[in-house]
Amino acid sequence: MMKKLTLSLANEAIERILELSADTQITRRVTAKDSPAFHNLTGAITAYGKTLAFLSTGTGESKKYEALEEFGTSRIRLESSGTP
Repeated sequence: MMKKLTLSLANEAIERILELSADTQITRRVTAKDSPAFHNLTGAITAYGKTLAFLSTGTGESKKYEALEEFGTSRIRLESSGTP
């Protein structure tokens, strides 16, 4: 039961990260390429990718921490700038 619950939560997390990444990529396409917002969006997309890579492969703890930390930092930065 616990393993099934954990897989369900992981799948929900993956689905949400994919949604956030897609929204961010759409926003980036209409943002000026040399603007700070464009670079912030690029960083967020990279963080989403790293987090998804970890969640789908389950690699080491240091990579997990690094990806989740980058994801959190990017999300906070985007929320404070009003970007989805």
